[in-house]
Amino acid sequence: MNKNLLLTLAVMFSVTVFSDGHSSAEKTVLKNIEAYWEARNTRDWDTVVALTSSSGMLGTNSDGSFHKPLNNQTAEDWENQTPAVAGLVGVYASEAHQLNSSSVYARYYAEGVVPDGNGGVRPYRTRVTSVWVMEDSNWVMKTSHFSSAAYGGTHQTVQEDFED
Repeated sequence: MNKNLLLTLAVMFSVTVFSDGHSSAEKTVLKNIEAYWEARNTRDWDTVVALTSSSGMLGTNSDGSFHKPLNNQTAEDWENQTPAVAGLVGVYASEAHQLNSSSVYARYYAEGVVPDGNGGVRPYRTRVTSVWVMEDSNWVMKTSHFSSAAYGGTHQTVQEDFED
């Protein structure tokens, strides 16, 4: 009887130790999210592009505008579209959940300061969800959805929302 009890306890504790809720893929995606934002903060556009899908990204911004079409950006695109004033955004409360062998769903908060369009910066807070996929043995972001966490801010639809 003691052997059975010991065996049962050993199995129970093994399951607890190995079921921390983070697969290797989930851990890698969480590291890649941090690396992605660090690259954006330091204007390392080659790394930003390397951490996104080579077949293009699907995105939705937190400004309330419409979903963006499939987009395959380059480092040059990032350089040209990013204001000269640097933003500084950090990742908070990140989670990753492996959906299957080739996709991981992640969600987190991104908070910091971003350019205000007038040469200064303004506070920034958003919720982010993303799907990361396996491409060429690397976990890369395929989709991103930013949802304002400004607690009450709303977007009024304008003509630019309908333009590519």
